[in-house]
Amino acid sequence: MRASVGVVRGVVAGIVPGDEVEAGHRAETLEWLRSTDDVFRRVKPATPPRHLVSYVVPVDPADGAVLLVDHVNAGLWLPPGGHVDPDEDPAETARREAYEELGVPVESGLVGDEPVFVTVTRTVGIDAGHTDVSLWFLLRLGREQPLTLDSGEFREARWWSPAEVHDADPTRFDPHFTRFCSKLQQMRC
Repeated sequence: MRASVGVVRGVVAGIVPGDEVEAGHRAETLEWLRSTDDVFRRVKPATPPRHLVSYVVPVDPADGAVLLVDHVNAGLWLPPGGHVDPDEDPAETARREAYEELGVPVESGLVGDEPVFVTVTRTVGIDAGHTDVSLWFLLRLGREQPLTLDSGEFREARWWSPAEVHDADPTRFDPHFTRFCSKLQQMRC
């Protein structure tokens, strides 16, 4: 097994599922990681057709609000994030994406430097049709933090309070986002 895939497998094995859906995604991801070393995207948008993604989810520790971006390609409000480069540690991907997409340098601040959620999702939008295996990392970030958005990828960014997420149409988000928020509330980050 490729050493970097072994690291990812260990990281995924350490995620404690918050519900039955996540338990299924975790099991599916572990089986996939056992079956292949071809887990990093090599060619945009979909080679190989299933590949690793790191989301970095900024959470305001003061009130639990979450920063989401209006993603141009997906047409959804998503956490910032991107594809894990070949042999890159997924936590490093999360730090890199926080800087590239939000202009936020992250030396530390990722909660535990380990993902707290795993999902397997068929993509939608302009690059629809492949499968993202996403590792969700938390980033403590206050609303006062200045941001420099990647205008090529996002229309805008905004903070969503837990009440706003609850009241919003769930189809506006990643299909697993409301489950992620439920897990986040259970964690009391």
